[in-house]
Amino acid sequence: GDQASAEGKSRTHRPGMPKRMALICFLSLVMLMSILGNLLVMVAVCKDRQLRKIKTNYFIVSLAFADLLVSVLVMPFGAIELVHQHWIYGETFCLVRTSLDVLLTTASILHLCCIALDRYYAICCQPLVYRNKMTPMRVALMIGGCWVIPTFISFLPIMQGWNSIGIDHLVRTCLKRPLKWPLKHEGTNSTSCVFMVNKPYALTCSVVAFYIPLVLMVLAYQRIYVTARAHARQISMLQRAGGAGSSAPCSSGAGSASDSADHQRNHRMRTETKAAKTLCIIMGCFCLCWAPFFITNIVDPFIDYTVPDQLWAACLWLGYINSMLNPILYAFLNKSFRRAFLIILCCGRKRYRRPSILGSTAQCTATQINGSTHVLK
Repeated sequence: GDQASAEGKSRTHRPGMPKRMALICFLSLVMLMSILGNLLVMVAVCKDRQLRKIKTNYFIVSLAFADLLVSVLVMPFGAIELVHQHWIYGETFCLVRTSLDVLLTTASILHLCCIALDRYYAICCQPLVYRNKMTPMRVALMIGGCWVIPTFISFLPIMQGWNSIGIDHLVRTCLKRPLKWPLKHEGTNSTSCVFMVNKPYALTCSVVAFYIPLVLMVLAYQRIYVTARAHARQISMLQRAGGAGSSAPCSSGAGSASDSADHQRNHRMRTETKAAKTLCIIMGCFCLCWAPFFITNIVDPFIDYTVPDQLWAACLWLGYINSMLNPILYAFLNKSFRRAFLIILCCGRKRYRRPSILGSTAQCTATQINGSTHVLK
């Protein structure tokens, strides 16, 4: 009888094992790629002198650090809860993990908002205005604000329990029920780390952490898009006029001062326009990843917390996947980062290094674009 019962249990649980293994592999892949990718971004900027000259990259490094912390401090515990279907670390650490989740998520989108502001001044304003607006001190203050401001909607209200005022009975009930996705264990009475919020907190947190920064970024990038279109028309006009079409070597007496100025202006327009497109794609991926979660976060309190566990988990991990995407986007869309990545991964092979602008065969000269040196080709 015991043997038959054991065989029955084995048959009952066997269909769930492929699902569990697929889940473990997927979550492990997301965490591993996120950790390695964001570390690569940080190391690339630290080792590459040219990348350090670009002010935007300081925001990118801080953003990568936030994504790295998500991968190390938030994802593993969420993955363990999904796989084992219960929370084993206690109520206090559940609050800490949830606070970290809100903090780092908000920090990420505030960094993207700062990047949009930096690109707006770089592309839509004159270089002198950009240098006056984006001083090193102001960059440092903006990065500091990206980390300090989120504490007021994460650790402060969550540790004080402000998010559960008026719904304490629902929170106590939900903490005692097991998760229903992806593998439901019948008869379990384990606790789960459920983050439930009342209507005021849901609205305040979502508006501050997502919707207001999203509106600011859309406005900034809309203005950048208009300016980029104008730059593209200017480039076309310059090329038709022949003022910026040639790229002759910089020999003595080659080209006039006017041609050189047009060439540098052409290169600046191309560089800044391409950077704007790259950052727009990064922002778009962020919105696609996190919008489902923040929409669900607002809707759930108004429908008596009936959003299924499956949907919650899917939206949350879709947001976490964004921490993995940013380094991939940099590698494919940004030539400077791609070169730095190849130098690091290929142990500094010379063929991936920038050509020297001092060599006798260098094409033209280096031009200064908002404090960053670029070789004209």
